[in-house]
Amino acid sequence: MKILPVIDLMNGQVVRGVAGRRAEYKPIVSRLTKSTDPVDIASAFREHFGFDEIYVADLDAIVGKPPALSTFDELHRRGFRLWVDAGLKKACDAKPLLDCGVASIVAGLETIDGPETLQDLLDYVAPARLVFSLDLKAGQPLTHNDAWLASHPTIIVDQAVNRGVRRILVLDLAQVGLGAGVGTEPLCRRLRTTFAATVEITAGGGVRGRQDVEIMRRAGVDWLLIASALHDGRLTHEHVKGGARAGNVINRGG
Repeated sequence: MKILPVIDLMNGQVVRGVAGRRAEYKPIVSRLTKSTDPVDIASAFREHFGFDEIYVADLDAIVGKPPALSTFDELHRRGFRLWVDAGLKKACDAKPLLDCGVASIVAGLETIDGPETLQDLLDYVAPARLVFSLDLKAGQPLTHNDAWLASHPTIIVDQAVNRGVRRILVLDLAQVGLGAGVGTEPLCRRLRTTFAATVEITAGGGVRGRQDVEIMRRAGVDWLLIASALHDGRLTHEHVKGGARAGNVINRGG
């Protein structure tokens, strides 16, 4: 399992996400760097851990503002492979991200219009570069309309996979930044059992430290999103070992 460090971007600064309450987000305080600039934070992740692959949640774009394209472009030019959630609503919204060299385009349940839009994105971006984010809050899907015709997470995932999705992110915003555990391990385990090796599973939110990393590894997760535990020192360079530069593999030895 690989660790994917997270940058939550708001008003040009990296902020600390807390339970999806975006009005309360404040600039990050980190042991890695005194800066809140996204390029500096990404550079600190690389310097301290060797990470070259980073997840960026563009919180401004998610609520309808223009995406931070200049930031994505700068990070790409510095050699970072980016996963970006920029609040896509329709397929054409992905074009500027592709033009900036974004490696993985995240289509969030919270913002896309429904299954038909997801199909359009798959056709436009290609399944290998599209990540469908199953956005939850306290276990409930974050949908803004009834286009999915379902309220259970696994039914929504079934619809997405039947459309051609091969990369799933399971993210419960109620857990983000609280350090109370991820909370989605039963769902991730169920998805791994259902889809075996045909679907890449990513999860995140609330990782406290190595114990949670091991729990999610055992749940069959391929990638684990982490932010606060890296900034706070609960996961150190000594804890994160092995793997390629595009995300490090956590030591499975305990």
